Amino acid sequence: MKTIFKGTKVLSYKGSKRNQKSIFFTLFSIFFTLYSFSQEQDSTKVNQLDNVLVSAVRVTTKTPVSFSNMDKKEIKYRNLGQDIPILMNYLPSVVTTSDAGNGMGYTGIRVRGSDATRVNVTINGIPYNDAESQGTFWVNMPDFASSVESLQLQRGVGTSTNGSGAFGASLNMLTDNYATKASGEISSSYGSFNSNKNTVKFSTGLLNDHFELAGRLSTIKSDGYVDRASSDLKSYFLQGTYVGRTTLIKALVFGGTQKTYQSWNGIDAETLNKDRRYNSAGAYTDEAGNDRFYDNETDNYNQDHYQLHWSESFSDKWSTNLAFHYTKGKGYYENYKEDADMADYGLNDVGAITTTDLVRQKWLDNDFYGTTFSVKYKEEKLDVMLGGGWNKYEGDHFGKVIWARYASQSELGDHYYDDFSTKTDGNIFAKANYQIFDKLSFYGDLQYRNVRYKANSWETGLVDDTFNFFNPKAGLNFEIDQKNTLYFSYARANREPNRTDYEGGNVKPEKLNDFELGWRFNSEKFQLTTNLYYMGYKDQLILTGTLDDVGNPIRSNTDKSYRLGFEADATIKLSDKFILRPNFTLSSNKNVDLDVEDQNYGTTDIAYSPSVIAGNIIVYSPIQDLHISLLQKYVGEQYMNNIELPSAKLADYFVNDLNVSFEIKPKSIFKSIMITGLVNNILDKKYVSNGYMWDIYPYYYPQAGINFLAGLTLKF
Repeated sequence: MKTIFKGTKVLSYKGSKRNQKSIFFTLFSIFFTLYSFSQEQDSTKVNQLDNVLVSAVRVTTKTPVSFSNMDKKEIKYRNLGQDIPILMNYLPSVVTTSDAGNGMGYTGIRVRGSDATRVNVTINGIPYNDAESQGTFWVNMPDFASSVESLQLQRGVGTSTNGSGAFGASLNMLTDNYATKASGEISSSYGSFNSNKNTVKFSTGLLNDHFELAGRLSTIKSDGYVDRASSDLKSYFLQGTYVGRTTLIKALVFGGTQKTYQSWNGIDAETLNKDRRYNSAGAYTDEAGNDRFYDNETDNYNQDHYQLHWSESFSDKWSTNLAFHYTKGKGYYENYKEDADMADYGLNDVGAITTTDLVRQKWLDNDFYGTTFSVKYKEEKLDVMLGGGWNKYEGDHFGKVIWARYASQSELGDHYYDDFSTKTDGNIFAKANYQIFDKLSFYGDLQYRNVRYKANSWETGLVDDTFNFFNPKAGLNFEIDQKNTLYFSYARANREPNRTDYEGGNVKPEKLNDFELGWRFNSEKFQLTTNLYYMGYKDQLILTGTLDDVGNPIRSNTDKSYRLGFEADATIKLSDKFILRPNFTLSSNKNVDLDVEDQNYGTTDIAYSPSVIAGNIIVYSPIQDLHISLLQKYVGEQYMNNIELPSAKLADYFVNDLNVSFEIKPKSIFKSIMITGLVNNILDKKYVSNGYMWDIYPYYYPQAGINFLAGLTLKF
């Protein structure tokens, strides 16, 4: 929930809209009643129906888009409590970071140098990015990886999807498919920094060949690598599925609650050399002159998601998908403020006293709801999809003083600020694949998007902006032979500013032209994908590397900028026992004629955009159910601002992890016993993955040295 106060999350809506939960359950019961007369299950139809949702958000090698997939099998080997971005760390062009230093709590991801606000994230096609800040907060969905069937990361603009426009990548996640047979699972892990995860899963299997109920409960706790950067996370997932001859209905309820001690301040260069684990959050001096830390300098947030999906297959050619969703979020972060100006908190002076120590809470209370839909037509040479969505966000931001040394006229429960905002986002799209010749296919994709954002606060002022975006995409896919494929695509994207951008004033929407040229080679023992991209921006909102007075990253428009790069990703089967999976990205990321405060700096590197990113996974399987993996990641040097200040340079780093998994398949009681182990940073590299600038002074987020996690999973 760092968003709202740190400029990331957005808020709630009032009154009657709170009955959305009951509406969802009513719709769910109606759909089940309408289809209770369906005939016996047809497995072929069911598989087709389940693919309706997949095809609405996913691409294949027939589509001229650069992408990577991860499935449940790959996820399970390292799913020991770390967040989804950390699990994705070894994908091409990906850089991840962790505030607490060990992959739990607040984590972040960048793709091709683009931060999380430019990565469009969907869950079953439903937008997950925060509507106002446009960021993603994985800490609000702890252990969600345990309920993910697969995920796909599309680099660049990608295809049309719901939610805010993708300016660096699109990440779509699909939750667990239904199971035909009953099952259960218990999983526990423990590791460094008192980190532990406990998960329980179940599935009834298909009852009467039509109904399945599945669920998960999880807890994650960790002290964190950074001092006091603790996490106390809980989550749940419940899914009901109805399978008919031509119908597939899924109702999902999932969410989580988190309490994390704040660790987003970072540390300066001197402290980095003396005490890498130091955390300044909550530090203050008491009345006796003693240095102390406030013990509840925490971030607290609860988020619940409701989704209803209805897929229908009318014939071998026609199918549809309709979804409704509602997300409720509410929480706050709490700070001890020393010598705060009383006037800033609505407090009257007490005689000559104008400042006071106090404890404040900054709250957000938000609701996000809407619908998505798609219609698909498929024949031998033509695959067409029409779709769209409409979503609305309404929320409150407000602040409370829960304690003050000089309370003045205040009453418990008073608000010292009240802000309200709304955002509506509607889009329609049409996309098609057409086989022109046996070896040549054409891809076309047209999207129209309408956005209206209204806000009132002292930070943003009165905002009432409407944006109309047209986003065309097109490409060609040429199959040279059974092993070689070439593709080329062009995509246009437009994107509105976020809440924090309005604080700076005179903000403009961003525009992007994305060109991708790729080659795919596929044989039994060797698969290779190479991709050359050019992303040309107009008015890109670049990270300046600085923060505002409440810690929000400040962005500003730069007139012209670009990202030019080459990506390569391979899977090499050396033998039945050895597999290599290397990838690398070489790129040039530049601002053109950068102007900052009326000073022209010429062509400079875009902040947080390393020119070299490389990963590698070496897998050794001496026997069938034993997997030993060495995971390697290199991230080149990068600047934390756009004027290439020497002190703003982050050093490069190379990190190695060791992952071991062994699965036993007993003949009774358990279907499977899996033992997993993960040693992170086995060479104990002292490195920094992220930071920011305070004027000319750098602040860093150090990552943990060598540390471990070990887990046991029982399936029955």
